[in-house]
This record gives sequence, C-alpha cells and structure tokens, in this order.
Amino acid sequence: MTPSLEPVCALTIDLTRPHEMGSCPGGTRRIIPIVGGTATGERINGRILNIGADWQTVQTGGLAQLDARYAIETQDGAVIEVISQGIRHMPAEVAARAAGGEDVPFDAYYMRTFIRLESGHPDYDWVNRSLFLATGGKRGAAVHLDIFRIA
Repeated sequence: MTPSLEPVCALTIDLTRPHEMGSCPGGTRRIIPIVGGTATGERINGRILNIGADWQTVQTGGLAQLDARYAIETQDGAVIEVISQGIRHMPAEVAARAAGGEDVPFDAYYMRTFIRLESGHPDYDWVNRSLFLATGGKRGAAVHLDIFRIA
C-alpha cells in the first residue's frame, strides 16, 4: 500500500542569531535558537514556545543536516514536543542568493524533515501514534514548514 500525506498544520518558526561553533570534524556546526512562532492548520493550532533550537551541521558541498527540538502549546492548552530531523541542500548559486539576503523561493532548493510529535494531552494522543513529514524553507529570520501526517 502506498502511503498518503494528510495536511496537519503550517509552522512559522522564529529564530535568533546562530551561535557558530566553527569547523568541527563532521562539518561546520551552529546552534540556532528557536524563540517563538505559530502553528496554524486543520489539526494543530497554537504557538511555538521559546524553548528550542536547531543544531545544524553543514557538510562539504553545502548539505545541511538539521536537528531541531522545540514545543508547540496549542490553543486548548496541550503541549506538543517536536523532534525534527532532516536535510537542506541548495545549489551554489541559490546559496549565494540566500546568503545575500534574497528571498529565495522554496522550490529553488531541497528541504525536507522527518518529524516526531509527542504529547501527554488525551486530545492529542493521535500524534503519539503517527509519523510526520515536513517541507518548506527559510524566509528572513523564520523557517516555514508545512507538516503532513503519513497515513
């Protein structure tokens, strides 16, 4: 059976200045604090809490390994943990445009993440029993992700 994707929500994840770790054995490392944002959609609505970060490793050739952990507080009071791991790759010319501050369309590069959600709230037990996929990109000081449940 071929899986299908069910829309869950769209996230706007607000970031602050990265903490650069420099060149490490696995690549160039940085920690990017997650300081807020929103979740809006068919199944999850709320705000992103100021308690997370994205630990990135950018390897030779521009492949970025993404590893983010943060939390959503829903409008009805649940807290949902988000564990997001994925990759981002931009052709060199697209990376140069993005580094220069240009608002690069998301379809000009590849960014996908595998997401696990977890909550102890009974109304959100369904997130504990599902896997999720996200697509999106970075615009300004925010990451935008469309989250889909893998059905």
